[in-house]
Amino acid sequence: MIEDTDSRHIEAINRIETLSGRSLGAGLIGNVLEWYDFGLYGFLAPLIGAHFFPSSHRIVSLLGAYAGFAIGFAMRPIGGVIFGHIGDRLGRRTMLALSIVMMASATTLIGLLPTYQQIGVLAPVLLVAVRLFQGLSVGGELTGSVSYLIETAPRRHRGLAGSFANIGSEGGYILASALAAATFILLRHYGAAAWIWRLPFLAGALLGLIAWILLRRASRAGYEPDPQAAPARELPLTQALRESPRSMLLTVAFTWGYGALNYLTLVFLPAFAGRFGAIPPGTALTISTVLQIAALGLIPLAGWLTDRFIRRRHLMLLVFAAVSLSAIALFKLSEHGNVALFWVTQGSFIVLLFLIEGTAPAMLAELFSTRYRASGYSVAFNIGLGFGGGTAPLIATALIAPLGRLAGAQYLVACSVLSLVAVYMMSDRSREPLL
Repeated sequence: MIEDTDSRHIEAINRIETLSGRSLGAGLIGNVLEWYDFGLYGFLAPLIGAHFFPSSHRIVSLLGAYAGFAIGFAMRPIGGVIFGHIGDRLGRRTMLALSIVMMASATTLIGLLPTYQQIGVLAPVLLVAVRLFQGLSVGGELTGSVSYLIETAPRRHRGLAGSFANIGSEGGYILASALAAATFILLRHYGAAAWIWRLPFLAGALLGLIAWILLRRASRAGYEPDPQAAPARELPLTQALRESPRSMLLTVAFTWGYGALNYLTLVFLPAFAGRFGAIPPGTALTISTVLQIAALGLIPLAGWLTDRFIRRRHLMLLVFAAVSLSAIALFKLSEHGNVALFWVTQGSFIVLLFLIEGTAPAMLAELFSTRYRASGYSVAFNIGLGFGGGTAPLIATALIAPLGRLAGAQYLVACSVLSLVAVYMMSDRSREPLL
């Protein structure tokens, strides 16, 4: 009876013929909040290191801050398990609403925490605790919104619809990058470090309220289990592991390199250019922000192209091959201290990253059955992105001493090759009915 109900619901999803603006908006706004809040920590890592991990050695202080960054990512697979289960058993909208409330609360708390100077070692302990809650929250948001978006879209528009999740995430990053750049500029002019760094985190409360209101008005279409039916005995995650182990393993490998590219270019590279290229942090973040805004249209364009003209898998093979071949040369340009060359470096990486972000959501979500999509996709995605992406700045920084300044670029090449192999082995269900 349960399987019959699910089958009818999945068939109804595959018969959807119009793209809903409310559904696209709901999938977008939650990710603006989640990734603004989560990314802000990485952009302000030098300030967080100074206030919560003080040290006379700047690299040691930065390592402490990046360790906190990585800890948040380590919680993402657990968040994927929890929120994926909620999404498969209670529905995608419930999954998204809970993650929004948790993230907004955690980010506001970071803006209110006392520093090391005020309460000593308890300060970094409290910061790490809040980062754990952020990691749990973000573990459910992106994959939940992608599942919701592709399930409320016609088959011929799933690539475009799925890309809206990453338009939201990049919108959040852009906002976080802009406010982080403004924070560094204000500190340089006014030196009011005691409170200015807190303002971008406190703004998370307002974003959370806006996201909640918009989600409440969103369409209830998409996968919503029948509330009258008894839940299946087998957990959705168990079903995913039993029926789609290959898809889960390849998703982990793919997102490992994808995460490394994301965080080594948008978070680590501006700090790298400042440390070794003498480009002021505010300038590097401003350049990154402007380029992301200018290139944002590439995300929906890539999704649309893979709906109409090129298979998703083929585009991903081309992009990861390009990253593998160009990463070291582009990192070399950023250490010269030439602002014009940093524009070229960051611009090249952002173009490649945004092509992935427009293509990957639908490509990965289509691998999993609707019955366990939120669980299987969330857990695999967050293991790869959480460990591969979240630890990338920390690993790149730690490898500088033994391998030299370009250790981050070398690590990025290795991760990109891993993703390239995963994409080559992956099935491509572009334009096919959802399972």
